[in-house]
Amino acid sequence: MGTIEENLQEVRKEIPAHVTLVAVSKTKPNDAILEAYEFGERIFGENRVQELADKWEALPKDIEWHMIGHLQSNKVKYIAPFVSLIHAVDKDKLLYEIDKEAKKNNRVIRVLLQFHIADEDTKFGLSLDEAEELLESERFRELKNIEVAGVMGMATFTEDENQVRKEFQTLKSIFDKLKSAYFSSTASFKDISMGMSGDYRIAIEEGSTMVRIGSSIFGTRN
Repeated sequence: MGTIEENLQEVRKEIPAHVTLVAVSKTKPNDAILEAYEFGERIFGENRVQELADKWEALPKDIEWHMIGHLQSNKVKYIAPFVSLIHAVDKDKLLYEIDKEAKKNNRVIRVLLQFHIADEDTKFGLSLDEAEELLESERFRELKNIEVAGVMGMATFTEDENQVRKEFQTLKSIFDKLKSAYFSSTASFKDISMGMSGDYRIAIEEGSTMVRIGSSIFGTRN
């Protein structure tokens, strides 16, 4: 592993211009985040609410913070004042809570619908049927303070590249279906958040527009 600067340069070389890099800074100290910040990184992803809120307080205010982990409804209020994008909306109740807290903060919060594409029970996510039921509901149409910006998913943690590729293809196909059925005239529904340090190259080949990379930038998790 090189320095954070060297690692960032290596990763950026492999990411096309249309793909957004989210530097996953969970468990990393503020000085490591500032090091990446010095080299131009402005988008960071965290998976714990308390850690995200603490880092937002302490670090430069032009950082765009993404909540990439599983989010409980009762914790939305702590990040609603500042979060840029919530990646893992995996149930309708959570979506309604984000809308409620966004309204209190006079904001529109961007979210991604998380889909269960992996062959693992430990992963969270909607099925296509559940998402369609949600998007067709009367209550969804009344939400004014959220913007559904796309989809997110995590592939199975496996050495089998074909399986990973198929799972990413599944997410791309879900995105295409939702885009044509519900968001065809919504320019902001454009993101497919898939791909992490171990599989982002495959994810990009399969249509990812946003990759969440931690260990390839910051080294292994603390």
